[in-house]
Amino acid sequence: MNTLDTRALAERLPAASDGELAALFARRRVSGTANWHDFFDAAEALLAPESVARAVAELPRDVLADLARGSGPERLGLTAPDGTPFAAVRAALGDAAPSRTPESTPAPADDLAAAHAAERAFTTTSAIADVLLIALRTPLARVGTGAVGAADKRRMAAEEIVRDADEADDLVALAEATGLLAAAERTWLVTPAGAAWVRTSSGARWASLATALREALPAGLRTAEGGWIDPALWDDAYPLAEGWAERAARWRRLLRLAGLSTEHGDAEPAWATPLRTGGDADPAPLVALMPHEVDKVFLQNDLTAISPGPLAPELDVRLQSIAARESHAQASTYRFTEASIGTALSSGETAESMLEFLAGLSLTGVPQPLQYLVQRTAERHGLVRVSLEPDSGHTIVSSPDHALLETIAVDQALRALGLIQDGRMLRTRASRESVYWALADAKYPVVALDSDGGSETLDRRRFAPSAPPTDPEKKYAPLIEAMRSAQSGDADAAWLERELDTAVRTKSVLEVDVSLPDGTTRTFLLEATGLGGGRLRGRDRAADVERTLPVKSITGVRPA
Repeated sequence: MNTLDTRALAERLPAASDGELAALFARRRVSGTANWHDFFDAAEALLAPESVARAVAELPRDVLADLARGSGPERLGLTAPDGTPFAAVRAALGDAAPSRTPESTPAPADDLAAAHAAERAFTTTSAIADVLLIALRTPLARVGTGAVGAADKRRMAAEEIVRDADEADDLVALAEATGLLAAAERTWLVTPAGAAWVRTSSGARWASLATALREALPAGLRTAEGGWIDPALWDDAYPLAEGWAERAARWRRLLRLAGLSTEHGDAEPAWATPLRTGGDADPAPLVALMPHEVDKVFLQNDLTAISPGPLAPELDVRLQSIAARESHAQASTYRFTEASIGTALSSGETAESMLEFLAGLSLTGVPQPLQYLVQRTAERHGLVRVSLEPDSGHTIVSSPDHALLETIAVDQALRALGLIQDGRMLRTRASRESVYWALADAKYPVVALDSDGGSETLDRRRFAPSAPPTDPEKKYAPLIEAMRSAQSGDADAAWLERELDTAVRTKSVLEVDVSLPDGTTRTFLLEATGLGGGRLRGRDRAADVERTLPVKSITGVRPA
């Protein structure tokens, strides 16, 4: 390690504000509990070869080019104030001296490629909406590699949301990158923004998704104007980053999924240009090529609904809360069942609210079989009641239909609840919510009762918790305070003491310049053996004697 560079950085760090230091440490991924005593320790750690190599490998092409030509950013602690890279940085760069990113513009997409990109954008936004609706009911499993769990992939394929497992991973990756899903331990949960997004129009969905994707792109892919560089250049955006080619390919796939690039050749549809150049999303050219949305369906006597085209998102979401969607073609089919209507009732719908919605949605009125199904299910709904016993804290399951209660008591699917017969009711230590949803999933006509005995709607949806705000100053405050406390007013003396202490620990041989009482200076060739009480001890290699020198008289130290 170059000691002159270390000293130069150590003397510069104290002049920075606490906020600037915290930002530097965050960019360099310093641990908040780093074992640093003073700013010399900080400088030494920041310029350690492994630390510098890691920091340099994460730099985008243009920053590397600036570093190589001596005009790199000082904010990373890798250069002198004039932009000259420290010796450790030059060593890490080696022969890698890339030129800055060249000017390049994607080729415009032809009509056919643009039409395919529009279809892809529509398919993607619809599929992500379906994924979010699934995740609102049951969080998506997240395996250790960060991929979607196999069971959820099979469910997406069975519901015709995706064609294969890779597409499921890309859809979830796009939803996560754009803030619609968030990882929470071993699951993905829908964010509040995602729950609102599913109810917006297709054009608004795409504009929001495309803008959020642009904001999520790594810095090396972005331009100063706020857009992104030509995707053809993405492979070279991080020349020293290990595995970058695979990450660049993943970002290109997400760009294509959003309809911002064509499937072959990275050509650019017209609606992508404003976003690439830093402007706002304009969905109009894209929407003109999308399938026309409809706001009416055909309700049929066989308890199905057929949409003659893509149903407007808000209507589709509401209809899916009442009926199970069976096909995902542009003319989608939905089926009403006792289970689907029971689920809607458990979520707060009533027979009246459902029939009123369906009457306004239907081109053919509400068929009598469907009216009968809704009313019969609503009358039966609430036959099983789940309440909380205040004194014991136990959950109580009751019903006027004693035969149904006996069926619940022996239902193997409910064994995990630990239901115990207690007269004409069942008792368990499981929570009221757990019991309610277990019974609802088992298709029992269950209702939750509040403390006053009235029915209460329980919301099963789990949203991703808001990420705690990052505050580097707070994280690094103890470390910075400790270093400032250890700082002395005499930087030269502090640096000399550090050099001598290091020499003693490593048993180094030094050339030590000492100012003598007569005003002259004498140089000793000394093997350092001890430091304490303001004195340096060591063996004089020339005279072969032990010497003790006052540290305050030492004017210079050099490795022999």
